[in-house]
Amino acid sequence: MRVLIQRVKEASVAVGGKTIGQIRLGLLLFVSFEESDTSVDLDAAAAKVSKLRIFDDDKGVMNLSISDIKGEFLVISQFTLHAQTKKGNRPSYIRAANPAIAKPLYEQFIARLQQYSEFEIQTGEFGADMQVSLINDGPVTIWIDTALELRTKN
Repeated sequence: MRVLIQRVKEASVAVGGKTIGQIRLGLLLFVSFEESDTSVDLDAAAAKVSKLRIFDDDKGVMNLSISDIKGEFLVISQFTLHAQTKKGNRPSYIRAANPAIAKPLYEQFIARLQQYSEFEIQTGEFGADMQVSLINDGPVTIWIDTALELRTKN
């Protein structure tokens, strides 16, 4: 599982010109899944994202989590996070889980993430052509790959 985290002042997602998800201050999460991902990946990623101290405290130091600031989540499925670009100029997406596997993982991840948020998780529409708008705050952008970072303890 891969998660691209963006700290945002606001973000929204639209499908067919209609806004279907919108947040103010919080985290915009782009997520992608592999067929080998399990509940371990989902649990680890949800816990890590919700506890990351990447919001500024009163001294301007990134020391607060999303729950500390009462922030919101917007979660967007993005299989292209698993793009492989080693060969040629056309990315390969062979590592990305097929939709029949990825959609349930996406839904399960949102459910697990909801356990850490007092607000309803906003989402895109799985498999749709989406237009995402955001104001990145900082900018702060963080990448998590559960296969590399969260499954193994260092």
